[in-house]
Amino acid sequence: MTSSVNGAAASNLTHDDISIATRAADKFTQLYYTTYDSASRLADLPNFYRPSSSLTWNGNPLQGADGVRQLIENMPPTKHEMQSFDCHPIPGSSPPSLLVTVSGTVIHGKPLPSGQRSKTIDGQARVFSQTFMLVPDSAAAPSLPGEPAKYYIGADALRFVG
Repeated sequence: MTSSVNGAAASNLTHDDISIATRAADKFTQLYYTTYDSASRLADLPNFYRPSSSLTWNGNPLQGADGVRQLIENMPPTKHEMQSFDCHPIPGSSPPSLLVTVSGTVIHGKPLPSGQRSKTIDGQARVFSQTFMLVPDSAAAPSLPGEPAKYYIGADALRFVG
């Protein structure tokens, strides 16, 4: 079903569309942060991006898989804890692109023992907010009906909150 909004065609999203998009976002976020925190992240994390993907990491712009590699190659190990995520399907394509906002904490380096403070950020949990624009991956094998589509990261913006 299509409706017109301000003269432009827009698709109406059904409850099923939203449910499938939410499952896709949940699957994506679990896989993304597990990969980010893994020992093989330098080889695996860039696979989530395409050369045209844009990335802004705490105000620093980077481009595509090479930009992600550049960002993480000298970064200490990480441990992300996702607190929440929100997903909004963007009408206009089938499957729709997804706007996913994640909030949580991340520790860079080894966690500090309980009660111990450091003068640097290493080992301390930092609150972050990260927003992804996930784009359906037309090169991926088609999903089965009712299953989430395969996506890549078209845009990624992370900002430390505290």
